[in-house]
Amino acid sequence: MQSIPVDTARLGVLRCAIAPEAKISNPETQEVKKDRDGNPVFTVAVTVRQDRRRISVIEIAVTGEPKGIEEGQIVTITGLTAFMWAMGDRHGVSFRADAITPVHSGTAAHRKGGDA
Repeated sequence: MQSIPVDTARLGVLRCAIAPEAKISNPETQEVKKDRDGNPVFTVAVTVRQDRRRISVIEIAVTGEPKGIEEGQIVTITGLTAFMWAMGDRHGVSFRADAITPVHSGTAAHRKGGDA
């Protein structure tokens, strides 16, 4: 699997679309996915909008539950990496980050709508 570091400074405004949720590895047992060290993995859906282009939503996996993140809130992503994957005739890109943290800049961090 090829990994590609992502420069988040070029992604524009990053906003939480879906609050952190535990990533489920087995839908039948509802077992939460764990990383190599046994820590739970969570996912956060984030909207990305560059230079007045269309909004894209990416789902980012992160170890441990990100704290203080609410839907609509602007976030900072540290250590974002994209992974190219293929399974049979299916292929795509998945994203993983070292951390996802809320931006606390007065009311702008909690404003819904806006640029992203």
